[in-house]
Amino acid sequence: MTPADRGAGLAIETRGLTKRFGHQLAVNAIDLAVPRGSVFGFLGPNGSGKTTTIRMMLGLAAATAGSVTVLGLDMPRRLDEVLPQVGALVEGPAFYPFLSGAANLHRFDAADRHATPGTRRARVAEALERVGLSHAARKKVRAYSLGMKQRLGIANALLSHRELLVLDEPTNGLDPQGTREVRSLVRSLAADGATVFVSSHLLAEVEQICTHAAIMSAGRLVAQGPLPELRQAGSAQLRLLTPDAAAASGVLVRFGMAPVVGHPDGAGAVITATLPDGAGGLPGNGARSTETFAPESIVAALVADGVRVRGFTVERGSLEDRFVALTGEGFDVAQ
Repeated sequence: MTPADRGAGLAIETRGLTKRFGHQLAVNAIDLAVPRGSVFGFLGPNGSGKTTTIRMMLGLAAATAGSVTVLGLDMPRRLDEVLPQVGALVEGPAFYPFLSGAANLHRFDAADRHATPGTRRARVAEALERVGLSHAARKKVRAYSLGMKQRLGIANALLSHRELLVLDEPTNGLDPQGTREVRSLVRSLAADGATVFVSSHLLAEVEQICTHAAIMSAGRLVAQGPLPELRQAGSAQLRLLTPDAAAASGVLVRFGMAPVVGHPDGAGAVITATLPDGAGGLPGNGARSTETFAPESIVAALVADGVRVRGFTVERGSLEDRFVALTGEGFDVAQ
């Protein structure tokens, strides 16, 4: 299979992408794969290398090593062909404060040699409408709030049809209503066929709008894939309610678990345990030693040993749990 074949379904692909600043390794040989048509969340705490990676992807910074392909074209060698198809908001918007929002967009559009002058006024109006700034189109940007400037930056990225939108912290400074509007906007862009790459340190933002995600930690790519797979990759937690705590604990130990007996309630004791990695495909014990087990197999074993089961659930960890397990760091889950 040729490199072109491998990347045919990818909007962004990096191989061994590395960036050093002197002795500091900011991005450490990452292999990123962003499917076309996805809403891709690029997760990580501040300082994890997200923005540096984006700058290399867009040709704004030179890589120390490795390669970047955007929309099937090598960057930065094919930069002139790639950038007209990419809208980007990186490291916050920068505008002329003495000009209105609309005037700023007109100037930026005029600087784009690929933009069509005859449709400029209509495209500026449409972009402002999409981000909810039509009412402030004639207001000077110096009077804009941080959230309004952020939305104006997104409007700038939307002035022409783009195959790929790259948004670095797009909800930074937005109030809850503005955040909801941006989420709705991202969904609509994806529905129109664009690939949307969203860099964020806000877990709730990524969980609500993204189909795929990658997690960065200290310059390394520690996980990536479809969002449901990332959520399910961590260990599952079993919760059992029974009046027969001792007998139940013995059964769970046979399945390779370390049960924790909590405070009893009216129906008995609450027992929790972490399912071993690969649960559903691990051997049991005794007469079941050659078989695999699933949650229903555990319940069957409990009942066979005379344990009265009054409640039984298995829950997968959240994306936040997965992040903490991979990086050892906390995560912003709300704005």
